[in-house]
Amino acid sequence: MADPGSAAGFDLSNAPGGPATALPLTPVTQLIDAYREHGHRRARLDPLARVPLPDVPELRLRFHGLDPAQKRDPASAVLPTATTMQELEWQLKRVYCGTIGLDCGSVRKRQRRAWLYARMEAELPAPPLAPDQKRSLLRRLVAAEMWERLVGGTFAHAKRFSLEGCESLVPLLDTLVEEGAGHGVRQVFVGMPHRGRLNTLVNVMGFGARGMLDRLDPDSDIAFTQRDLPYHLGGVARRMVGGDEVALVLAPNPSHLQSVYPVVCGMARAHVDEHPGTPCLPVMVHGDAAFAGQGVVMETLNLTRRSGYTAGGVVHVIVNNQIGFTTPNLMDVRAHDYCTDVTRMVDAPVLHVNADDPEAVMRAARIAIAYRMEHGADIVIDLIGYRRLGHSEHDTPAVTQPALHAAIAAHPTVTELYHAASAEPARLADLRDAAVRDLHAGPGAAWGEADASLPHGAARRQLQPLSLQRVQALTQTLTTPPNGVLLHDVVRGLCERWRTAVSSDTHTVDWCLAENLAHATLLGDGQSIRLSGMDVGRGTFMHRHAVWHSQATLSNEGRRYVPLQHVAPCQGTFDIVNSPLSEEAALGFEYGYSVQTRSRLTLWEAQFGDFVNGAQVFIDQYIASGEYKWGCQSALAMLLPHGHEGVGPEHSNGFLGRFLQLCADDNMRVVMPSTSGQWFHLLREQAALATPKPLIVMSPKTQLHGNGRSHSRVQDLIDGCFMPVLTDASVVDGQTVTRVVLCSGKFFYELQAQREREARTDVALVRVDQLYPFPQEALAAALAAFPNLKEIVWAQEEDANQGAWRFVREALEACVPQGSRLTGVCRSATPSGAHASVRAHQAEQRRLVAAALGALG
Repeated sequence: MADPGSAAGFDLSNAPGGPATALPLTPVTQLIDAYREHGHRRARLDPLARVPLPDVPELRLRFHGLDPAQKRDPASAVLPTATTMQELEWQLKRVYCGTIGLDCGSVRKRQRRAWLYARMEAELPAPPLAPDQKRSLLRRLVAAEMWERLVGGTFAHAKRFSLEGCESLVPLLDTLVEEGAGHGVRQVFVGMPHRGRLNTLVNVMGFGARGMLDRLDPDSDIAFTQRDLPYHLGGVARRMVGGDEVALVLAPNPSHLQSVYPVVCGMARAHVDEHPGTPCLPVMVHGDAAFAGQGVVMETLNLTRRSGYTAGGVVHVIVNNQIGFTTPNLMDVRAHDYCTDVTRMVDAPVLHVNADDPEAVMRAARIAIAYRMEHGADIVIDLIGYRRLGHSEHDTPAVTQPALHAAIAAHPTVTELYHAASAEPARLADLRDAAVRDLHAGPGAAWGEADASLPHGAARRQLQPLSLQRVQALTQTLTTPPNGVLLHDVVRGLCERWRTAVSSDTHTVDWCLAENLAHATLLGDGQSIRLSGMDVGRGTFMHRHAVWHSQATLSNEGRRYVPLQHVAPCQGTFDIVNSPLSEEAALGFEYGYSVQTRSRLTLWEAQFGDFVNGAQVFIDQYIASGEYKWGCQSALAMLLPHGHEGVGPEHSNGFLGRFLQLCADDNMRVVMPSTSGQWFHLLREQAALATPKPLIVMSPKTQLHGNGRSHSRVQDLIDGCFMPVLTDASVVDGQTVTRVVLCSGKFFYELQAQREREARTDVALVRVDQLYPFPQEALAAALAAFPNLKEIVWAQEEDANQGAWRFVREALEACVPQGSRLTGVCRSATPSGAHASVRAHQAEQRRLVAAALGALG
């Protein structure tokens, strides 16, 4: 391959978009520019050739005042091998109107456009594939074809989401892996929807065909015990490329087609952060209709261009069967209408390629890898084929698309076309028989280990003991700005309070300092942390202040300083990343990051707890069930600011009940901490989990600053640990208690204040700060301290259908001592949640408190 800079003798310096200062436009350069911009509209992209190619006037010689017989000006350096205008036109058509169409009009950087033109034009004199290369390519196509036929013949009624019509995807993925390896890539992350996944697992990942068939066999033991459908499965494989081992990770995903896209991007970013200087390659395979129609695609395209989220560009592959789901999704080259048009928002170039020309498909893959590695940016390969069978092989597509499927039925397969074109001496029938034998025999010699589950997280670091001296030293570091950073008065006052808070072991620590100290102690021990979300640097409620912005008015104005990045000489990495206004893609990204990371505490904070419902797919299908279905372990911590305060349904409720409904099989931990000390210990313990589990935190809002009662003593941070159940330390004599009120989070303090006003000694308040796994034994032990107990009340400020009551009731009944009665106090069920009136909210809170404490006497 010629150097793209020289373009095999083509001098681009005088051409439109060239790397140097362009000369004044001439008719010749205008013609070349027209082909570069519009050539894809006349490219032979549709294997079925159903729609006539449009007339594009700009591609005519006479449009630019040129005569076909006109001689080239030898002084013109552009395309010097053409001696006449007619020959020039032929060369331009061959480059830009063949079976690859370059669509880069949305790429705003002139240098990148010039690079793409040079690379396309360098392909013109490139030698054809050698006979052995053609033979290898044909055998890969036959293997892809025969896997589909093997499955269809073995289990005619099994859903497999066949790749037939786009079999060139297999050599395309092969080429991406091999070309990536040539650029130093040793780790490839792949995401894809259902179509072609089984074929990819067998023919690209190297999973045994027999084992995959067992997963499709309804009577097999594997099919009986597997927890998800076979076309949702992922895995890990290792492939030898030119003596180098390349690891491939295919991320599992549910039926939410494009949701795996941000997950794969998060996995790739985690690899980049944990292996700096070692390039990885994220490859995302999409369906045509889903790519254009699913909002998470646009969110992720936007997200992964930002600092803290990029992994150096994604190679996107559209498996474009031109029909989407069941409705035709024809491209309209007349109107410049492609399913890839959404990528214009990120300046990603597109290589449209005819899936029936596998050599062109491989060329497109080589160009895509080279572009991605050169520019660190996204690029799209639009693999335009067709779908030989129905959506899931069960429907009859001719019912709604008779003409289309008549054309498909009459169209030869890509293997038949390429076998005829490559002059392969072996009969195609013999090649097909050999491919079936190879599939039954298992992976070839180039394959190493293949595993159907993603690697599990490693054991976390052990927590190091704390002392008052260490806490004081860390606080001093966290509150001392460097020279040139002028603190805002709010931050300066905060620092002064923090230094006072740790001056004695009897002082108390607010939630903000507790969090910062938890992070500082972990970082000092070598643990790394990633915290992301909207406004996390400052905190939505001015509750974090982890990023300082200098208030200086001279040269240092706007300088950022992150104290937690400076706590120790050999500390762990602290990344704090403000996300764009996104929940779905952002949470999917952090989930993927947490699955891949082996050394980082990963935290994502919603701006308000309710806002997490914009990412419900990731909670239901990944975070809550990913380990159960696929073996994907995650220690992602989700911080959801929660608490009814009369500020409306969308700013109060983190949908606690919804999370608890998803809890089973010890799949995650759901907590509602009531003290800053509990928050401190939660964070540290999450970083030290031996078995990673997601952590869902209904974090407070109003307790963060003003309520000193929720602030723990410094000594509680040093000596304590997270307690799922907090007993009532104010009870002097347990014999006098006849009523116990169980509660969580901030509601405790309203109950406590009213009990003190009433001077009640017959009521104890017990906090259940961990709601799942439910601390049944600890709660039973706490209740045993009250031998005369008559009534147990579960009290919550949430609505009956959105809080914990309906979930914990069964577990509570097992803890109730004989002779005691269990009741619940909560708001009535509503579809929306909290009040939008502060007055109504306060009245309802008073009612709940009164009902929970019961009548005097």
